[in-house]
Amino acid sequence: MAFRTLEAFLAKRAGPAESCAFFECVTGAKFTADLVQRRHFLKVAGGAAACCAGHRVLLRPANAVAAEVASRSLLETLAGAALDAAKKAGASYADLRLCQDETEWIAAKEERVEGVGFSRTTGFGVRVLREGAWGYAASDRLTPEEALRMTGIAIGIAKANRAIQQRAIELETVPAFQDKWAMPMKTDPFAVSVEEKTDALLAINRAAKEAGGSFCSSDFGFVRETKLFASSRGSLLEQVRVRSMPGFNVTAVDKKTGKFASRASFAAPRGSGYEYIAGYDFTTEARKAAEEAQRKLTAKPVQPGRKDLVLHPTNLWLTIHESIGHATELDRALGWEANFAGTSFVTPDKLGKLQYASPLVTVMADRSQAGGLSTVGYDDDGVRAIGAEFPIIQDGVFKNYQMAIGQAALIGLKQSNGCAYADSYGSFPIQRMPNVSLQPAPEDIRLEELIAGVKDGVYIMGNGSWSIDQQRRNFQFGGQVFYEIKGGKLGAMLRDVAYQGNTIDFWNACDGLCGRSEYHLGGASNCGKGQPAQGAPVSHGAVPARFRGINVINTAAAA
Repeated sequence: MAFRTLEAFLAKRAGPAESCAFFECVTGAKFTADLVQRRHFLKVAGGAAACCAGHRVLLRPANAVAAEVASRSLLETLAGAALDAAKKAGASYADLRLCQDETEWIAAKEERVEGVGFSRTTGFGVRVLREGAWGYAASDRLTPEEALRMTGIAIGIAKANRAIQQRAIELETVPAFQDKWAMPMKTDPFAVSVEEKTDALLAINRAAKEAGGSFCSSDFGFVRETKLFASSRGSLLEQVRVRSMPGFNVTAVDKKTGKFASRASFAAPRGSGYEYIAGYDFTTEARKAAEEAQRKLTAKPVQPGRKDLVLHPTNLWLTIHESIGHATELDRALGWEANFAGTSFVTPDKLGKLQYASPLVTVMADRSQAGGLSTVGYDDDGVRAIGAEFPIIQDGVFKNYQMAIGQAALIGLKQSNGCAYADSYGSFPIQRMPNVSLQPAPEDIRLEELIAGVKDGVYIMGNGSWSIDQQRRNFQFGGQVFYEIKGGKLGAMLRDVAYQGNTIDFWNACDGLCGRSEYHLGGASNCGKGQPAQGAPVSHGAVPARFRGINVINTAAAA
């Protein structure tokens, strides 16, 4: 199985055999120790030996690492050729994205470094709209001649698409912008030494082991995404953002019974520099995670039934993502995702009418939230995103879809709302989530107050396994840590907990939210969508929330 991005690879957590297969699939070369040493990919002592031993390493070929740096002058050279050629070939609109993605990944297990990987890829994509049909072509050969060739291919694809397309794309007026945007950042993670990063990972593992964990693995991933954009409307944009993606997993084993339990880090990926990782107390969390993993071994099984839930943001962000974020994507509602990841029950006739949630619930979409993985100045359609926040759900009512350009007219609207993203130069921009966040209560309500209002319930922290149907109606979510609530107070730790629900019933059962002081930003660096599949980073802010009468199951009994 091939992966398009580092983030997709991290999500899979591939083993040694998959790592080598991945390398060979991407590069076309055999994975050998000689190749590793020749390319100088491993920066820590013993790294090459670790590779020879079959440990996980993510690598790219030398020409990818040495790719030409994306720059405004290069953009102007490529776009100057492509956009003029597209116009002469009958395109009513055209744009060119020049992208450079740099990734680094470091992993450690117990007392050893498992692997280090670095890659840099650079390329461009040309998109044309001709007679109401899109065409797209991309290349990593950064020459004017290649830009002309890709433009010709894109025009040919647009012609072919028009022959089978039932309805022409009506492109709204997209204002032209000439601007630069860079994500605020204090410390460039790519400037921090590998030694400092590996020391931090090994310290996490050591803390977990000292606290009683049987095993601990940890990893850091970093992405720097540089995108330059030029359009036939006159836009010329330069943007840079960085993602930092830490994680660890602690496992406790009962040697007498052979049973085991795990607890993963609650640290979310962020749109941030290394200061996020440097400022997070991973060793303290690792000790607590080790203690909780041990307690899970002897925790009492949950009694299934209808219960009140208090969900911490480290759990609730994923429920927001799956049952609200994906459900309110317009391309999904129109059936464009049906063959891969499903459609949505939130059809256009429900816009402005559907009581999606209780009146307490407002969910905002934005690309401006500090630390957000989707935060950026302009989306990949060149639509200004900063300052264009909008409610998806307002006071419980469904108010807006997420849209990319060319979609608004399909439901009688005039403008899209800055929700396009492509995961590489080779990918066509599709509708992807901005940051989608549950808004806090206006009052300063604390977690203890929500819990105090529960007679019989469960408090859940951390995200675990999940599933949801093809229309985003019915779902099941697990978690990492569970506590019984009895008489308004936290009680014993529980295990084997999952909750089930119908999206509308679940969100209308929300009767309590905490205030701003309890706000937490979660998210995913590798949300998958589209065919060919693309990964996208997205954050979801939330506060602790209370839900009444939710079906809780015992997952061990269900098995």
